[in-house]
Amino acid sequence: MDPAATSAPAAPAAPAASAATDLRFAVVDVETSGLSTTRNRVLQVAVVTVDGDGNIIDRWSSLIRPRNRWVFRLGPRHIHGLTRAELRAAPPAAEVLAELARRLEGSTFTAHNAGFDAAFLRRMAARHTVALSLTPQLCTLRLSRQLDPDRKVSHRLADVTARYGVENGRPHDALEDALATAAVLPHLLRAHGVSSGDQLSRLIDS
Repeated sequence: MDPAATSAPAAPAAPAASAATDLRFAVVDVETSGLSTTRNRVLQVAVVTVDGDGNIIDRWSSLIRPRNRWVFRLGPRHIHGLTRAELRAAPPAAEVLAELARRLEGSTFTAHNAGFDAAFLRRMAARHTVALSLTPQLCTLRLSRQLDPDRKVSHRLADVTARYGVENGRPHDALEDALATAAVLPHLLRAHGVSSGDQLSRLIDS
């Protein structure tokens, strides 16, 4: 008899830690009519879904129609470049929020100054009674600052992208800013020694 026929089956191998390409990040950016979540509104939102190596899986953006399409705060048009006509023709907030929720599912909510974007989105979701989960959450601004404890350099998105050689041809456009943030994300993850889900967990904001 072949000895191999009666030998005990080999023990199953331990599951390997997830690689960077197994990680999923929904990189979000919003453009707003101002800085106050109580007085101002989200005008545009974008999501770029990437893996831990920065490979783009999906991208999406939408303008958001105000509740009162004839009287609303536009905010600093010289910064965001949006017009009243564009916003009046945009989809309503509830429709945009439903699509946003779908695109965030299964990914880590990521943004540059994530607390700002999340606060506006939570407020908008509450106004329109749409369920929206923004956790787990990762902030690239915080990741960048942690690499510079003495605060010797600026950590604005424009300066972070410049340091990593990432171009942003249209700052303050939600999709372009989300793409720029997604492009610097793998640099920041590598700088923090993150290549697996276990390593990422220590940087996540719950």
